[in-house]
Amino acid sequence: MNVHGEHTIHVKMMDWIAAGGFDLDFGFMADQVSVIMMVTVTTVSTLVHVYSIGYMDHDKGFNRYFSYLSAFVFSMMILVMSDNFLGLFIGWEGVGVCSWLLIGHWYFKEDVSTDVNPAISPSYAANEAFVMNRIADLGMLIGIFMIYWNLGSLNYDVVFANIGTLSHGTITAIGIFLFIGAMGKSAQFPLHTWLANAMEGPTPVSALIHAATMVTAGVYLVIRSNEIYMLIPNVGYFIACLGAFVAVFAASMALVNMELKRIIAYSTLSQLGYMFVAAGLGAYWIALFHLMTHAFFKSVLFLGAGNVMHAMDDERYINKMGGLGKVLPWTMGIMTVASVALAGIWPLAGFFSKDKILETAFAENHYILWVMLWMGAGMTAYYSFRLIMMVFFGKKNYGTEKHPHEAYTFVIVAMLPLAILAVIAGFFEHPFMHYVTQVLPEYHPHVSTGTFIFLLVVTLGIALSGIALAIIKFSKGDFDDFFRKIGVHKVLSNQYFIPQFYADKIVKPYGALSKLAWKIDMKIVDATVDMIAGVIYKTGDKARWMQSGNLSNNLRWMVFGLVILLLLAVIYRPGM
Repeated sequence: MNVHGEHTIHVKMMDWIAAGGFDLDFGFMADQVSVIMMVTVTTVSTLVHVYSIGYMDHDKGFNRYFSYLSAFVFSMMILVMSDNFLGLFIGWEGVGVCSWLLIGHWYFKEDVSTDVNPAISPSYAANEAFVMNRIADLGMLIGIFMIYWNLGSLNYDVVFANIGTLSHGTITAIGIFLFIGAMGKSAQFPLHTWLANAMEGPTPVSALIHAATMVTAGVYLVIRSNEIYMLIPNVGYFIACLGAFVAVFAASMALVNMELKRIIAYSTLSQLGYMFVAAGLGAYWIALFHLMTHAFFKSVLFLGAGNVMHAMDDERYINKMGGLGKVLPWTMGIMTVASVALAGIWPLAGFFSKDKILETAFAENHYILWVMLWMGAGMTAYYSFRLIMMVFFGKKNYGTEKHPHEAYTFVIVAMLPLAILAVIAGFFEHPFMHYVTQVLPEYHPHVSTGTFIFLLVVTLGIALSGIALAIIKFSKGDFDDFFRKIGVHKVLSNQYFIPQFYADKIVKPYGALSKLAWKIDMKIVDATVDMIAGVIYKTGDKARWMQSGNLSNNLRWMVFGLVILLLLAVIYRPGM
């Protein structure tokens, strides 16, 4: 173990790869960034494990589920603790494999109809997530190859100390390829469709994927590689623009969706956009701060959704619920607190971290980005309380065959620490900033006091307006009439028809090409191999009569063979 300066501890575990000039140790690094990630991951995952005991109580794959869940957390810890890009990539692929296993945990389930996809199953969702992430990971792998090719090392210390010696074009290419990997893992447009479909897995898995592992890995990669992105501000600005677009794009789809977990999934997609805006504008500690606070209130929302679905015999549509607040008072209270935090209402955690991102966009004179994020904040507040109102208030929209009940006491207890953190985490903004800026660039949005108050008022105002609008719309019972009148309801509920476009223009042609390749393989490649094997088999079969076991017959064949060899020796004498 050795300590670099005051802030970073390196631990070499073993010699890992030594081939030619390539020499890499397997080691871990502990600095302020990795410590924040480790604390966030282990806190959320521990409580998700406890929650899962109750949620998966009667599941036949109970042991299999927990083995996958633990491997998932292990892989994420490898990812955030590694001191080099290759170790990060091993953890990166580990969470990818484990997410595939966990999303497809109920692989035996048949396709079911949803409001977005006509037929989807856990197996389909798992494969979609796996394939889409592998596409993006190719880009990340190219970036890692470029780092080694140009710098001869993959260790963070060496790479970040020497990255400035490369040409601007090379650094730009490395930054772009690394971000392609982050786009897939954090489900940024256009590699976003897998995230909503991943809701086919068990709900605790959704909480873990969206709150502390998997999707936050892409944001972590950009934050960890801040010394690369600081040299290419144009790429950073593109990241911020894409993040702002996704923040609005995903929030708009949540406005009309009726599936409980999908609404929360779109919310995650939107909040990841906020994180990328902060990281793209160079406010890395603010991106990390929102990553942490978001983990707390988003995990609570998913776990609360699990309680609701469990109580409703796995019902997924919120328009088939209603009035559950009376029978699920603890779940209602906890989910309401988390929704207030998500909406960014003072003094809960989401207010501090999200508003800091809007302040950053305004301070950097990116007013269009600020407007987009401001609109996203209003939509977030609206769809969050649309969900709360439709699930917990009003009349019952379910039949007498359902008998909803509150979750186990220990399940509620497991959710409480996360709910408390969703309330108080924002008050640690300044200690958090002073802690992580020991290794991250120190950034302070510079706005006047008057501007700060103006931003505070209008941001809080749009959030409160969104909540009020949701309550008013609920009381009138016309939640989605406005969207139908302006002709966008069908577009929003079908994810802008992007999944359909992928299915028609990519999946089907690829399937047809695969069938053609299969036919070529069967009729030419396999047929050729089978023909050769058949000829050899038939030749051997016909020649079996020579091996009769009769001594006289064998001697005759021996003499015949000897004569042939002698003739060959005479005809092909050396030097002739």
